[in-house]
Amino acid sequence: MAEGALAERACPAHWPDIVIRPSSDADVPAMIAIYERHIRRGVGDTGGFEEERLLPDDLKRRRKNMRSKRLPHLVAEREGQVAGYAYAVPFRKRPAYRFTLKHSIYVHPDHLHAGIGRRLLPALIEACAAGGYRQMIGYIDAKNEASLRLHEACGFARVGYLPAIGYKYGRWSDSVMVQCPLGSGADDQPPDWRRPDAVRPSE
Repeated sequence: MAEGALAERACPAHWPDIVIRPSSDADVPAMIAIYERHIRRGVGDTGGFEEERLLPDDLKRRRKNMRSKRLPHLVAEREGQVAGYAYAVPFRKRPAYRFTLKHSIYVHPDHLHAGIGRRLLPALIEACAAGGYRQMIGYIDAKNEASLRLHEACGFARVGYLPAIGYKYGRWSDSVMVQCPLGSGADDQPPDWRRPDAVRPSE
């Protein structure tokens, strides 16, 4: 499901105050504030080890690039405020990886344990599956047990462990690689499995 095609989603009764919707440029300041809180606290929800500030123009450019590729970039709104955001990007540039995405999810520390991640991550999975993608990959700081539990609850499995893959704030950090099938996963071939420029031996 492309950005813009995702209607606002009201939460179930136990989370009535959360709405999931596509992000907009107006959300950029709130998303940057969330991102910077994570950088300062050393939290790596999806194994991100960036240390430099994210500028508004940079984030707007990233969003524009994702929209051009019909990739979802979502926010979770609670009580009229952006409480978290999530997005997916191509896992690798080579054509063989074109059905696999890598995702990131960030929740404002003031809104932890409020159901933000439980609503945001499934919405991202749904949007990516509707777009025809088959696998989603994530990298999570090995010490971030809350994020690991969230991902497992949403259908991710731990498929790899990368020791000392990052160095930040004076310590080495391990990452856990997680994977979730989208749609029918690997049960069948995607519609355009054969590249248009591919030539069979007999041809």
